[in-house]
Amino acid sequence: VEVVGFADHRATAEVWYRLLNCGFRIAAAGGTDAMANFASLRGPVGMNRTYVQTEHWPTDPDLRRDEWIRNLRAGKSIATNGPLLGLTVNGQGPGSVLQFDGAQQITYRGFLRSMVPIDQIELVLNGSVIRTVELADDSMSADFEGLLDINKSGWLLLRASSRNPHPEIFDMYPYATTSPIYVDTGGEGPRSTEDAEYFLAWIARVRESAAAHADYNSASERQQVLRHIDDAVAVFERRRSR
Repeated sequence: VEVVGFADHRATAEVWYRLLNCGFRIAAAGGTDAMANFASLRGPVGMNRTYVQTEHWPTDPDLRRDEWIRNLRAGKSIATNGPLLGLTVNGQGPGSVLQFDGAQQITYRGFLRSMVPIDQIELVLNGSVIRTVELADDSMSADFEGLLDINKSGWLLLRASSRNPHPEIFDMYPYATTSPIYVDTGGEGPRSTEDAEYFLAWIARVRESAAAHADYNSASERQQVLRHIDDAVAVFERRRSR
């Protein structure tokens, strides 16, 4: 998901969190989506970025495209328009899946480095802020660790942001997020009736519009589109079951 892009990053993240709560494992990415002749509207190309951890770094600094894409898909990423973040849980980074037999106490560690002051850095568990991290006096760095009790399957990530824009970050406001670290406590994966119903309502509006659309190339094309939408409904129906 392009969490950091040509949009309101917090609003995009709220939709992403709902998908994660339905049990999907989706990596964070960033993209500028800027047309060069209109760059002044929102900043230059490359303003919003994706950083991916690769196996060979730092012993071999050469970039390997296939490895980068594979690790992005695996969720070993952060998305940012400026601040740099790091998070590990029990020594494992974003994209990892930690498996336990039941409730567990975990150890988390992280850092922030930023070229501009940041208002808040937060640990998010299953869509809710569970820890607010204390920043250094200049509000541009943090190093932290702690313990957290986990009693059900879910996901954990680190995010940082400011409430207002900054002249050195050509965006709505400074923002960064890690991809999730997933926790499996031995039971069923995350399920959320509320979040699944949110997407079912969204899909219902899409289907209504698609059914009324008059510009299909053929009747079979229309049927194929509606069938794809109905398949999506079935996916979210299963995701909301308990």
